[in-house]
Amino acid sequence: MADKDTFATAINCMDGRVQAPVTDWMIKTFGVQFVDVITAAGPIKVLAERTPELTENIRRRVEISVRKHGSRTVALVAHGDCAGNPVPKDQSMQQLHDGIETIRTWGFPVTMVGLWLGNPDWNVEQVLLIEPD
Repeated sequence: MADKDTFATAINCMDGRVQAPVTDWMIKTFGVQFVDVITAAGPIKVLAERTPELTENIRRRVEISVRKHGSRTVALVAHGDCAGNPVPKDQSMQQLHDGIETIRTWGFPVTMVGLWLGNPDWNVEQVLLIEPD
């Protein structure tokens, strides 16, 4: 990895419809070259409910991105029409906030953003921003 490489991290749903819009948005918004993408089916639910094994798996991968790639931004992504977490938008928003709180407990020195993508356009909307302590 060259010294000039810059990274951000996205904890995103495995749904292929949301991958490119999130990656493109993060590169443009945060001025990074690369986005480490950690996927799961309905990751906002996993992190909101702190499902032990799955949450730890995500945490370890975020740690690699932060410690080895120097990522300084971690996004948690929610989207409409999620097969892995088929809940109404208001419940997704609560899970997104709760999931960000879980990430916060990990103590990484990163900016955390909560993102929402609604269908049919899949535009990225930033709904939460928390700077490092």
